[in-house]
Amino acid sequence: MIAANRLTRWQSALPFWLSMLLLPLIWLAALFGGWTILLPPLVTWYLFAVLDGFFGLNLENADPMTDEDDLRWYRWLTTAWVPLQFACLFGLIWYVTHSSHLSGLEKFGVFFGVGVVTGTIGINYSHELMHQRSRLERILADLLLAMVLYSHFRSEHLLVHHRYVGTPRDPVTARYNEGFHRYFPRVLRQCWRSAFRAEREKLARKDRPWSDARNPFFRYWALQLAMLLLAALLGGGGGVLLFLVQAGIAIWQLELVNYVEHYGLTRKHLGDGKYEHVRPHHSWNAAHRASNWLLINLQRHSDHHYRPDRRFPLLQNYTQAEAPQLPFGYPVMTVLAMCPPLWRRIMNPKVRRWRQMYYPEITEWSAYNKAKTPMPRAGTRA
Repeated sequence: MIAANRLTRWQSALPFWLSMLLLPLIWLAALFGGWTILLPPLVTWYLFAVLDGFFGLNLENADPMTDEDDLRWYRWLTTAWVPLQFACLFGLIWYVTHSSHLSGLEKFGVFFGVGVVTGTIGINYSHELMHQRSRLERILADLLLAMVLYSHFRSEHLLVHHRYVGTPRDPVTARYNEGFHRYFPRVLRQCWRSAFRAEREKLARKDRPWSDARNPFFRYWALQLAMLLLAALLGGGGGVLLFLVQAGIAIWQLELVNYVEHYGLTRKHLGDGKYEHVRPHHSWNAAHRASNWLLINLQRHSDHHYRPDRRFPLLQNYTQAEAPQLPFGYPVMTVLAMCPPLWRRIMNPKVRRWRQMYYPEITEWSAYNKAKTPMPRAGTRA
């Protein structure tokens, strides 16, 4: 109960609020230009990697039965971020398009940094919010995703990814030996289609067509159109262009993380199109303290897939014996993912050891390595 009691104090939640410091950094870049445009990506990618080395690993677990009322400081963080990001994003669109002290390259650099923040923090917070039962929190998740034109991520994540992770039906699960530069265009193409198909099939089970008003894609499109119109109203064509820059960078950041989270990990095929249940060892785990502050424990991904309903402060850490461990936190791993030869050199041996540890009976993995090939039964030849 000591760990649970600690969660009731605001001091225990304070490190997770460090993400708020990224918002004034973006404004600093917009106000002064020059080298300051490098601050948001440098802090997000590199400073937290250094802090991981300084603060080490956090192997402690909070009591998963902690009362919801004791998590208010954590809930307020993800809730408060939404209006702050909205004000920051559109305030910057107005300011930058009406300022003369920034060059075109500096304007791009400012909104590159905005995209790093709306992707690393905003989409991550939307991920936390969309998993909650509260209607308000789900609406807030939709607003965050609309700000980066990636609203379908909610349907894809909840209806496809969590159900089919580690199987060929999940576009987001990165295949063994698949470099990020092949992965990225594939998921951009496949995830939208799989999300729309999942919502269409959900409506069909209720004898409703895809065009039914209950299809959330109509809400997604309306919100995204509203965001684009607001950007145009505040900054004209330049405002829309800057909005698109940050949205593209945010999506890239999200899919880099998705690539890392399940790279090469597959669920065992049981035959007749069935797979084993999702277990902690089907996601890469990372216990690095500082980057988990930044990413609200997203790196405890093994427990998130095992118990998707848990709020982020209650996610449990797993040992090497229970789940595969990343050598570094996401800030370092996502940079490594941009260099496929280096990524494969580090991660492919880890995937092979994972296969030997959890599935020694499977002697042929070729079918598991392909995105569209049905997986054979364990122990059989492809």
